[in-house]
Amino acid sequence: MRSRRVVVTGLGCLTAVGNDVATTWEALRAGRSGGGPITRFDAEKFSTRFANEVKAFDVSQYMDRKEAKRADLYTQYAVAASVQAMRDAGLAEGGFDPDRCGVIIGSGIGGLKTMEDQHTNYVTAGPKRISPFFVPMYIVDIAAGVVSMQFNCRGPNFATVSACATSAHAIGMSMRTIMYGDADLMLAGGSEAAVTPMSVGGFASMGALSSNNDDFMHASRPFDATRDGFVLGEGAGVVLLEELEHARRRGAHIYGEVVGYGATGDAHSLTGQPDAHEGLQRSMKLALKDAGLTTADVQYINAHGTSTPLNDSNECRAIRAVFGAHADALSVSSTKSATGHMLGAAGAVEFIACTLAIRDGIIPPTINYTTPDPECDLDVTPNTATVRPVEVAVSNSSGFGGHNVSIAVRRFQE
Repeated sequence: MRSRRVVVTGLGCLTAVGNDVATTWEALRAGRSGGGPITRFDAEKFSTRFANEVKAFDVSQYMDRKEAKRADLYTQYAVAASVQAMRDAGLAEGGFDPDRCGVIIGSGIGGLKTMEDQHTNYVTAGPKRISPFFVPMYIVDIAAGVVSMQFNCRGPNFATVSACATSAHAIGMSMRTIMYGDADLMLAGGSEAAVTPMSVGGFASMGALSSNNDDFMHASRPFDATRDGFVLGEGAGVVLLEELEHARRRGAHIYGEVVGYGATGDAHSLTGQPDAHEGLQRSMKLALKDAGLTTADVQYINAHGTSTPLNDSNECRAIRAVFGAHADALSVSSTKSATGHMLGAAGAVEFIACTLAIRDGIIPPTINYTTPDPECDLDVTPNTATVRPVEVAVSNSSGFGGHNVSIAVRRFQE
């Protein structure tokens, strides 16, 4: 199967710090926060009243008005990121075999806003007020379906759902799909639009969200001793993965090569992690083994780094357990400090950050870092980007339910 190599030839994303890849990457490098007061609903009665929302999104750039009206915001984001990736790859107008192009785009929650709105319609006006488009707007797989229709992609098509590891699973499964010869092109990633009353209320109720309402621009502070929870983000990340010879034949620009995928389960807790995040240790080891790499080959880890007290110290212990003495030579950072936690979209956006770190030789920083935590004793790239050559980067993702994914991407070599 290794005879079929998988490369990255298109990138697309929307985040709280930029509505495309170039703007997002520039903001990540510069260390700008996307935090702000919640505008999607009146959050006055909530303990957390801020989030990292996408700003000034214009869906008409990506979908016609009629299609957009029948799509939840999470699907609109998925389509937008996919259009960007296909344009970036030079395939937005076709030029490929549709039967050999698939789509795996997931979401942690799906069309939650649609669910809330339609339930309100039912409660206030009865069942006849439920929209006939409710189900197709709400379900998690519909973004992959709509994107496939946008580009006539008739290859493998489904959604991954694994909470905050969703889009990392999508990229890993897409890599395998191409390696196994089931497709030559795969749009892979995730989308999330969960800044809604039930989502914010639910995460806040379980104590997962930061409640630093007075300083929301600095509330997402992974690895900092004063971290008090994650900041909810939204948006989408989609990459176009392509079989190497297919990319060569059409003269595609190659950002990097996806070389390793590791996926594990904790079998431990609804929302917690085992000590030293043993499951994440195994996913990192599997990704390196899959890639045929050693720990010494890695320069950068884009950490799951949620800014929660439990995850960040546990993830640092996991990295130390896997990388040993080489852990001190790693650059580690969490771009969630700028984007917020994009849940099911996070893994894909962070994979994009890894790919661009390799391209530019720049490690995006962990911003809002002021107070060192002795339990997070790695170089977490505090506040300012680091310039260093990167040949191999690893992106870590974990999700409620005990899902862990690590993906290794390396500089493309002939």
